[in-house]
Amino acid sequence: MLPHIRAKKRAWVCCFISLLLFPFTAAALDPALDVPDIGSRAAVVLDALTGTVLYGKNMDEEISPASLTKLMTIHLVLREAAARGVSLEEARELPRESWAVNQPPRSSLMFIGPGQRASIRELLLGMAVPSGNDAAVAAALLFFPSVEDFTREMNEEARFLGLTKTRFTEPSGISEYNITTAGEFARFCREYLRLHPETLGGLHSVREFAYPKPANVAAAFRNRPNTIIQRNHNTLLDRVEGVDGFKTGYIDEAGYHIALTAERGGTRFIAVILGAPAEYGGDRIRNADGENLLTWAFTHYKTLRPPPPDIPPARVWKGKTGSLELIPGEALECTALTGQGEGLRWEIEGQDPVIAPVAAGDPLGELVLYDKAGELRRIPLLAAADVDRGGFFKRLWDTIRLFFRGLVM
Repeated sequence: MLPHIRAKKRAWVCCFISLLLFPFTAAALDPALDVPDIGSRAAVVLDALTGTVLYGKNMDEEISPASLTKLMTIHLVLREAAARGVSLEEARELPRESWAVNQPPRSSLMFIGPGQRASIRELLLGMAVPSGNDAAVAAALLFFPSVEDFTREMNEEARFLGLTKTRFTEPSGISEYNITTAGEFARFCREYLRLHPETLGGLHSVREFAYPKPANVAAAFRNRPNTIIQRNHNTLLDRVEGVDGFKTGYIDEAGYHIALTAERGGTRFIAVILGAPAEYGGDRIRNADGENLLTWAFTHYKTLRPPPPDIPPARVWKGKTGSLELIPGEALECTALTGQGEGLRWEIEGQDPVIAPVAAGDPLGELVLYDKAGELRRIPLLAAADVDRGGFFKRLWDTIRLFFRGLVM
């Protein structure tokens, strides 16, 4: 059996992954805030930690992702290498299908040639920095027998991650028949970052890539490997504070794209821009849209990380046990306006009385977060375990106690 996990054997966790990727379906946007004018067809910016969408334009429109496709290719290579215990420094012979001369016209390239070897890390860098279509083909063939098999796995992974509109026909992004939406791709970027945080420093913020080096070519050519140095296509790495990923893309049929992430002061946002005009200056429109959206997000929003609350156990009546642990039904972190968050404190509004039977996951109250200005949000408090009904005399005794308790209260 192949080490990668087939979708049919992991379907039971699809619901969990969907909740992880899509924790909020609507923006926490204050309508009083002026958002920048976006010239691209579609755009999204969200909080990388909480998933809260702050701005969306045509976020469900289906658009070809161009070379943003390579993020899924990188994800699968990293997944497979980890699953198989393969080092990223392991060098591989590069198959004929991946040679630069065998790529479609106008391909961006790593410049793979006959007789060369490259490490898995070099292939990842070849996709991340110069956006090499040849690197994507070589990467697809690292762990799969054919590009077609790899592409099927890309689509299985998209389904597994709950990306219902995203589909792929090849791993480099040159095909117009690869499809995604700004909303789905932003959420994929969030999951990609959660799974592979090391790629920001190790791949996506690397400024230049040199290939082939002497170690990549046959011994006879090591004195003259004809090394080509290419700059990262994401020029916002040097223009916008905190930007350290992810990638650009372009094909004639879809225009200019960029997937961005930036961190400032403990807050990280992800922005996806799709479909800047496929004409002269379209890349500048794309970059301006990305920079403006990130600047707007950091100006108006931040991630709050409240201190953990002290949640006492709930008193349970008429049950086999007399108390029950309560757990928060949502993550404690949240997205807030930049002026909020001073003097954070929690208050508990518990259900009273709690009467058995109780099932794990039953809502038994709320956890309420306040700052100095007032209430910020409410989180359901859930039963951490089942509590079955007690015996007859236990139920009778608690019924009497509850009766007199009601008289006193």
